[in-house]
Amino acid sequence: MTAVVEATDVTFAYGDRPVIESVSLDIEAGGFLGLVGPNGSGKTTLLELLIGLRRPDSGSVRLFGEPAHRRGTGKRVGYVPQNVSDAAGEMPVTVREAVRMGRYPRHGFGRFDDDDRAAVEAALHRVEITDLADRRVGRLSGGQRQRVFIARALAAEADLLALDEPTVGVDAESREAFYDLLGQLNDEGMTIVLIEHDIGVVTTRASEIACLNRELYFHGDPETFVETDALAAAYGGSQSIVRHNH
Repeated sequence: MTAVVEATDVTFAYGDRPVIESVSLDIEAGGFLGLVGPNGSGKTTLLELLIGLRRPDSGSVRLFGEPAHRRGTGKRVGYVPQNVSDAAGEMPVTVREAVRMGRYPRHGFGRFDDDDRAAVEAALHRVEITDLADRRVGRLSGGQRQRVFIARALAAEADLLALDEPTVGVDAESREAFYDLLGQLNDEGMTIVLIEHDIGVVTTRASEIACLNRELYFHGDPETFVETDALAAAYGGSQSIVRHNH
């Protein structure tokens, strides 16, 4: 297998406040990594380091074999940041226009060609929102908005999809459908990194788990994770995992 992300002894601080300490992990192509940990544990910061939005104070991160911060690697990453669905409510654009934004990293704001238009339409179809293409993003439900951002990543022809708590505020039925979609994309070869507060969902959906609280307490398969004390150690108390079987 080829490593999409290679993080080696990564450390990062905001001023004199350490957030990430000596974290090393690899994410293989086609993997589905669930990143868990308590609030304030550094999960979002680590995700941003892994996809090149931040540079480590020490250590290194390679993305697709190149330094993660290098210009061009970001074109292969679809990033859905925290609370983006709420912010999308203010976007004065249609669904199709929002998905078209996924093509901008390839040629800026220049003229779209047939390949661009085909990629946008294929992405809309893949996440089953073609019927919403002409609606304003702000008029969609939370679950529908999340599909818009997945479609935008697909239109960009991203190889890695990074999501930071994407289902906050989304109803249970839409959440299940959303994770079904992620599973299908992963089955088709998309590499996924997911931050999710519902540990039961992560251990059911992801193929590997990274448990973080400034340092890495565990990185491996979900079955082993639920049998260790890594969760309690990271969260600083007695914790249990409720597995979701649906």
